[in-house]
Amino acid sequence: MNLNVWLLLASVVVIAAIASVRVAHRTGLPSLLIYLGIGLLIGEAGLGIHFENARLAQQIGMVALAVILAEGGLTTNWQHVREAVPASIVLATVGVGVSIFALAGAVYWLLDMDWRTALLLGAILASTDAAAVFSVLRRLPLPPRLSGILEAESGFNDAPTVIVVVMLSQVNAPLPNVGYVILDAVFELGVGSAVGLVIGPIGGYALRRVALPSSGLYPLAVLALAFVAYSGAALLHGSGFLAVYLATLVLGNTRLPHRQATRGFAEGAAWLSQIGLFVMLGILASPHELPTAVAPGLIAGLVLLLFARPLSVAVSALIVQLAGVDRMSWREQAFLSWAGLRGAVPIVLATIPWAAGIAGAKGVFNEVFIIVIVFTMVQGPTLPYLARLLRVSAPDEARDLGVEAAPLEELNADLLQITIPPGSGLHGVEIFELRLPSDAAVTMIVREGRSFVPEGSTRLRAEDQLLVVTTAAYRQTVERRLRAVSRRGKLAGWYGERGE
Repeated sequence: MNLNVWLLLASVVVIAAIASVRVAHRTGLPSLLIYLGIGLLIGEAGLGIHFENARLAQQIGMVALAVILAEGGLTTNWQHVREAVPASIVLATVGVGVSIFALAGAVYWLLDMDWRTALLLGAILASTDAAAVFSVLRRLPLPPRLSGILEAESGFNDAPTVIVVVMLSQVNAPLPNVGYVILDAVFELGVGSAVGLVIGPIGGYALRRVALPSSGLYPLAVLALAFVAYSGAALLHGSGFLAVYLATLVLGNTRLPHRQATRGFAEGAAWLSQIGLFVMLGILASPHELPTAVAPGLIAGLVLLLFARPLSVAVSALIVQLAGVDRMSWREQAFLSWAGLRGAVPIVLATIPWAAGIAGAKGVFNEVFIIVIVFTMVQGPTLPYLARLLRVSAPDEARDLGVEAAPLEELNADLLQITIPPGSGLHGVEIFELRLPSDAAVTMIVREGRSFVPEGSTRLRAEDQLLVVTTAAYRQTVERRLRAVSRRGKLAGWYGERGE
């Protein structure tokens, strides 16, 4: 009977959370705020569910964050983030360090905190949140380089912040010196990188060579590989978060069977992880304790938003400019400063010192909870307006063209499924103008719920779904041609666009 009650409650929560996504999408707010609200409603101040096991919350949170990072890696387009990687790595390392010390110094002076608590608060809030960044920024028409910096930064910066928070959460241990922290962080990040860059290519090679009896096994295999990378790196005293992000980044940009289906499964798993994680964190919070955390939380949040984050972005931009690898305008720096969204990651990190028994850690958790709620409400909805104000948006940027393939091993052929996104250069192009290889053909179009076999003069439209049959030898040629036309139109070749 108890099991049935819990299953019913969990199902109702998931359905309510799914329905709330539409509200979040219209308002521009990350859905995490609604999920936290649901957690508060069914917690001790609502339905009376009491949960204060910080260690269990930390363990569940780490697993959920690994799934969210895996989805982020699988759905990140390497072509979009490749040029942004140097800047994002500097932001995720040097920028994190600058943010930690800037915020810690300010709250040490303004809020009269001891240095350990101040550094903990700075480290907890230094990381941007992958779930919040992906959910908000992927709806904004931004140039690929700018969105790539933010996406890659949110994927990379969890690892160093976890390392620092764990070091500062050691009970009865003196504060670690900066040199030791840097050496240990370099070691853990190096191990995590090595594991991720080994598991990713090996896993991709194996999945391309092994014909599994069911297409549903491929997404499961990819998720299992993600956790192999995470746990393998952790067992070697490396960064599991960095390993899982790099491994899935490689897998997501590899020619995998049923790649789109795998990405769809990963998105579903990430949504479920977000719902469970944020609802759990909402239940973990004690509403009657939050009012005392409002004032220090708002002060720390303002310092983070108006001083620590802009300073970390400015220092990182200066470094990449002096190194000659990138150059960020002041408009881009201003947008990057405002777009540093916080979400589940800081709240989960705040459970680490709480579980370790650090004095004052519950107060830090409450302050972080307030900061995430208030400043996500401020930053999330205003990002589209700020992008237009700073003139960093790209309203004409076409969304990436996704290609799904179902391998037909016996015929040595592939069936490609293409959905033409809004803004694509494929809109208005006639079939014969695609100039596909002779061993490939558009066999069917699904338009407004009706399917038909096209002729050479059939003109494509946005939102059309195409079925293309091609021999395996020409599949990559067909994909590149379709992507090239999607980006630059039927004269893509004249512009040098090859669809890579």
